[in-house]
Amino acid sequence: MPSKKYQVNTQFATSALENKWGELLTDAQLKKWIKAACQLPFEFTLRFVNAKEGLLLNQMYRGEDHATNILTFSLNDLSSDLSDQTLMADFVFCVPVIEKEAKVQGKQLLHHFIHLLIHGVLHAQGFDHEDPIEAHAMETLEIAILHRLKLENPYI
Repeated sequence: MPSKKYQVNTQFATSALENKWGELLTDAQLKKWIKAACQLPFEFTLRFVNAKEGLLLNQMYRGEDHATNILTFSLNDLSSDLSDQTLMADFVFCVPVIEKEAKVQGKQLLHHFIHLLIHGVLHAQGFDHEDPIEAHAMETLEIAILHRLKLENPYI
């Protein structure tokens, strides 16, 4: 029986971002946080970008004229059963947006990032928050996962 595959690739758009975030985000830590939200084997790429690239990608893929904190690109067919698949996704984290949000919301930067990572991992598995019922279910799951990681409820 083949072993489960847990792979995380990190990319930094600039050396400044890598210098600031690279040591905070070890593969072991990233895998721990991801596994808390995902029971499937996974292959994820996490890209950390500046505001310019964040804006460009959000315009291109969502038609929005601002940078957003995270973009999730699921590479699986979410209409099929994922239980026997390796979950594959690309995540784009816009560092200036994340830093600003953490400061404005009075949250620890790393805790805010972990919440966004879990949020993205849930999106990659097909969770969404387009209507109030889905949003409540997704937030409840995020809170439970963060609680298991001994992190506070980000919604209060």
